[in-house]
Amino acid sequence: MLRALKSFLHRPAVRMGLARDPRGRFRDPRFVSFISQNNRRSIDTNLQDAVLRGRQLVKHGMVALLVAGAAWFVVESARAFSVF
Repeated sequence: MLRALKSFLHRPAVRMGLARDPRGRFRDPRFVSFISQNNRRSIDTNLQDAVLRGRQLVKHGMVALLVAGAAWFVVESARAFSVF
């Protein structure tokens, strides 16, 4: 029974780049050679930079919302004081 489960859950290894890897097209050696031959810009595989840029964008957006909210509060308070 253990051998059957092991064979059922076994993922075959990609041998020498000839077998297709179902995890993505970027692991296909033909795709990589196509990109390198056509002088394309290299793909940035470091996702940490993208995450940091995204966090910075969210941070700037939150600051802009905070400033807009404070300005709205000041304007509405000025309108309320002008009524009295």
